[in-house]
Amino acid sequence: MQPRILAFALALGTLPFAASAADDAACATVRMADPGWTDIASTNALLGTVLEPLGYEQDIKTLSVPIIYDSLKNNRIDAFLGSWQPAHKAMLEPLVSAGKVEQVTTNLSGVKFTLAVPSYVAADGVTKVEDLAAHADQFKSEIYGIEPGAAANENMHKMLDAGAYGLKGWTLVESSEQAMLSQVDRAERRKNWIVFLAWEPHPMNIHHDLTYLSGGVDYFGENYGSSEVRTLARTGFAKACPNLDKLLSQMTFTVPMENEIMAGILDEGESADEAARTWLKAHPDVLNAWLDGVETMQGEDGLPAVKSALGV
Repeated sequence: MQPRILAFALALGTLPFAASAADDAACATVRMADPGWTDIASTNALLGTVLEPLGYEQDIKTLSVPIIYDSLKNNRIDAFLGSWQPAHKAMLEPLVSAGKVEQVTTNLSGVKFTLAVPSYVAADGVTKVEDLAAHADQFKSEIYGIEPGAAANENMHKMLDAGAYGLKGWTLVESSEQAMLSQVDRAERRKNWIVFLAWEPHPMNIHHDLTYLSGGVDYFGENYGSSEVRTLARTGFAKACPNLDKLLSQMTFTVPMENEIMAGILDEGESADEAARTWLKAHPDVLNAWLDGVETMQGEDGLPAVKSALGV
């Protein structure tokens, strides 16, 4: 190709190797959801801290889990960082089969998600889900869960309705994550018995001497409800927003990371954004993998822009 033609082609961006993977203008605002969980508030905040210096805005709506999946299906939100599997399997699989959602990556592995009791209760012989029924009076035939509509709660409703493990007649007490843990605090101060939904990552594992219950595999799965958390996106997101899709595919988290950020929120009274920013300033090396090949909205290298904004 002659020099003048080459220069003209480069200016127009018509050569294949000069083509930009820039996102559509509509991708400038990233619509996301938070079911009201501290772990997802933390990961949303980590992403938001990175998005801003890249030239994007983050719009987060607090929605129940079923509404989040419906919003993904109907393109009302762009991405969700909190698809807990297998807890959300019944909501996710129909969308995957219908091509109504994109699974971007597994952002967290090696977590637990099942029932737990204070360790003084475990010391008295309650170490598995199958032990609960024999102590119905001490537990007042109650299990404490999280917000109504959550997949974990719906799963426990099925367990109780079926009378599985001798739990016929038991009640699921539905509340927020914070309200549930307040009940755990109150029970522990009085050495009362309580059984509740527990998971990691979460600072509850630091603040409470708790014992996860084994068993209950028909409803919680093997190995204490061993779970993974996936990042989902609306159909067509990767094509319209390849730069953002690359970022989301590379953003993975760890249990200690999320525990520390959640502790900043729940213990220190920081906002999720403050806690995320504090953690990233203390651990800037994580940005290298997250931002590898990621650009700003203006097409510049994203890593220096984010590090400059954080002052690291």
